[in-house]
Amino acid sequence: MLFFQGIFSHLPTLETERLILRPMRMSDARDLFAYAQDPEVSRHVLWDTHRSLGESRQFLRGALRQYRRGQPSSFAITLKDSGRMIGTIGFMWVNLDHQSAEVGYSLSRDYWNRGIMTEALRQVVAFGFERLRLNRIEAQHEVDNPASGRVMAHVGMQYEGTLRKRIKNKGRYVDVALYAILREDPRL
Repeated sequence: MLFFQGIFSHLPTLETERLILRPMRMSDARDLFAYAQDPEVSRHVLWDTHRSLGESRQFLRGALRQYRRGQPSSFAITLKDSGRMIGTIGFMWVNLDHQSAEVGYSLSRDYWNRGIMTEALRQVVAFGFERLRLNRIEAQHEVDNPASGRVMAHVGMQYEGTLRKRIKNKGRYVDVALYAILREDPRL
């Protein structure tokens, strides 16, 4: 457990062609609020639409607490050219016994359908296999959000099935599609 705690308490900065994935910080509050107040962005994630800058600050304080405790956590997705935070991606949980984890993400609607999340997910999957030494990384999406499944498939994750009424989100039970990639699988 200490191995993972050390990594999550000092989350590294990862770089892609267009993005910097880095630990979140309090100065991200305005950028976070800019997209987290959009009901379309929060529709398929487990957090509620932010109604104030204060709620975004509270979210960031929670992320910073996770870092301090060495708990699985998320990166801020920032644009390389501007430094602007446009989303989050990271680990929801890590199981040491089975060397497996789940990844989750959200992205500003202004950047949907541009390959941004595929680029970020590809980097986080590589981080999971190379730095965390995972054997399996999974992700799930609500079945009425197929665009998220396409992101998963674009990095080599395979559809494994639909889990009926798996989670309760915004007061309703929803079916989710489960995807996973193994260390031995080809990465796209």
